[in-house]
Amino acid sequence: MAWLYARSDQSRFYLRFEDLDSDAVRDEHYRTQREDLAELGIEWDEPVVNQSDRRSLYRDALDHLTGLDLLYPCYCSRREIREAASAPNRPHTGHHYPGTCAGLNSAQRAERALVRPAALRIRGRGETRSITDELMGSIKVDLDDFVIQRNDGTPAYHLAVVVDDAAQDVEQVVRGDDLAESACRQLLLYELLGLVAPTSYVHVPLVLAPNGDRLAKRHGAVGLPDRMARGESVSEVLTFLASSIGLTDPQRPINAGQLLGRFDPVALAASAPLSPTLLSEQYLAFEP
Repeated sequence: MAWLYARSDQSRFYLRFEDLDSDAVRDEHYRTQREDLAELGIEWDEPVVNQSDRRSLYRDALDHLTGLDLLYPCYCSRREIREAASAPNRPHTGHHYPGTCAGLNSAQRAERALVRPAALRIRGRGETRSITDELMGSIKVDLDDFVIQRNDGTPAYHLAVVVDDAAQDVEQVVRGDDLAESACRQLLLYELLGLVAPTSYVHVPLVLAPNGDRLAKRHGAVGLPDRMARGESVSEVLTFLASSIGLTDPQRPINAGQLLGRFDPVALAASAPLSPTLLSEQYLAFEP
């Protein structure tokens, strides 16, 4: 979808490896992901960016935010946040942080630091940010205090993508609709860092596992090599993906060039909202 949006507008299309989670990264991932995209007919513009090479830029951004006195250490686990947010009489729900560590004094921080290292959160100050999404329409979020550095010292997703998108002059962001609210939080960072935010956002439905969860390797044949091991061709995989947004019939093979000729962002927006693609157990199962 990101490739189709970019190339239909004769825009540049960037490949960026968000590889800051070093425990999950393997050398072969860089090669296989490039190969999979190329097999599908998706090409990109240079340079290719690895976030692991850009840590000094994230540190500079973090130093700037520290100077604004808007950061504080947070010692909460995910479980503690979920429990606090769902407690009776709590106004915060879902992914919003209830502010547990926002007002800790130095003694309380020292005590909590004995249990686990701290992440860093930025104060949302109860402000609101909104974007207009080309498929979802208006998205408005009351900002919570969100993490910009994990408790292992790794820059958080919000901080890294803001720095990188601004550095690469990204004008349009296309990503999964599970990150729609993230765009509103990131607007605050663009403002505080004095960076230019993207002018267009497109958040698209995900391909989901049979139980409605985000698709993962544990669900079966989810990667391109997995599908090819089942005897499918690259064209069949591409056709299946294209059919999920109405660009072709599932039984009529298509290639990337033909898809680009059919893709119309205006028509797609007019047909919104789109539905997520829910895969079946049979589709994901490996055949003998």
